[in-house]
Amino acid sequence: MKVLVTATNYSKYCQPGKRILEEAGCEIIENPHGRPYTPEELKEIVGDIDGVIAGIDTWDEEIFQLAPRMKVLARFGVGVDNFDLEAAKRHGIVVCNCPGINSTAVAEQTVALMLALLRRVPELNKSVRKGEWTRPMFHEMKSRTVGFLGFGAIARNTAEKLTGFHPKMIAFDKYPNEDAARKLGVEITTLDRVLAESDILSLHLPATDETYHLICEDSINKMKDGVLIVNTARGSIVDEKAAAEALKNGKIGGLGTDVFESEPVDLQNPLFGFDNYIAGPHIAAETYDNCEETSVMTAESVLRVFRGEAPHNPIV
Repeated sequence: MKVLVTATNYSKYCQPGKRILEEAGCEIIENPHGRPYTPEELKEIVGDIDGVIAGIDTWDEEIFQLAPRMKVLARFGVGVDNFDLEAAKRHGIVVCNCPGINSTAVAEQTVALMLALLRRVPELNKSVRKGEWTRPMFHEMKSRTVGFLGFGAIARNTAEKLTGFHPKMIAFDKYPNEDAARKLGVEITTLDRVLAESDILSLHLPATDETYHLICEDSINKMKDGVLIVNTARGSIVDEKAAAEALKNGKIGGLGTDVFESEPVDLQNPLFGFDNYIAGPHIAAETYDNCEETSVMTAESVLRVFRGEAPHNPIV
């Protein structure tokens, strides 16, 4: 069986999963680009592929039509907004993902961005290197209200890490885990209240039609002046033009993000003109621990499907 791995750095960071596939006799085709495949590149190589361990490349009807042997599409991660699930179902392709494994990694990055914004770490580092001696004042986390939009595994892991800082924590989720929230000291409430009361707003929502540009001019206007926003979820949740305008007029006091509406980034993005904007290249989940664990789960899922069994966490 031939397995295409589009997630990057597979041999470098994913040896446990790679060994599982090799010991099962699979031929592994790795991503040589160090970035997601383009649709054109995928079309050239999917014809004889039996299974895929996918990163954030786009998988749709056009690709599936050219992959008659493909049996399984295992997401190296959680979000499957880059997959056409209905098209996969029509072609008899099993789709699965790895929820929960990356929650610690992404939660750590989320907290790092919160603290960097709250204490203006990148700005002050830049200032000192210029020979300046700027001395701003800060709020401590214990006096802040942290609001979560979405309260799944990553948000809950973030809340757990924040407990030692003692902020007030509130959350909105369409299908909340009330018991987990109660144990973490998080109050489940309405979307409008989270928008209105949060000093720090943390986004943990999937990319759907419903969440597209949820953070827009209207919703930003409902927020506190100087709100700090952290997005380690999906770029499409934030209207970047509206966010740039709010940074310009001070409505948003700082924005920290690991994701963009368009990836890789467009350097003409107006957000890059603000010192209180902190950006990362969709790297929150990139830890040795997460890569090794996810490599094992995806490899096991691929082999399960090859044997006619259900994978870990089937979606389609």
